[in-house]
Amino acid sequence: MSALVQERRDDIKEIVCDILEIDPDELKDSSLLKEDHDADSLRAIEILAALEKTFGISIDQAEMSRMVNLDGIYAVVAEASEK
Repeated sequence: MSALVQERRDDIKEIVCDILEIDPDELKDSSLLKEDHDADSLRAIEILAALEKTFGISIDQAEMSRMVNLDGIYAVVAEASEK
């Protein structure tokens, strides 16, 4: 994994942890945000908006169904960045 990709993943994890108010050690790439960390739809929208602002990308709200964990968020951000 390149340093740039790792840096982006670290930034994404930090955004998610800040919004969900959890310690980064608690959040694994496969942790389910809703089930494991009580993320509701409002928090999901906050995460989406923060990612768009931070990375200067546009994410279709339909992609939120894939953003159930960090792995899904990484994939959505990567795809949005290629557009």
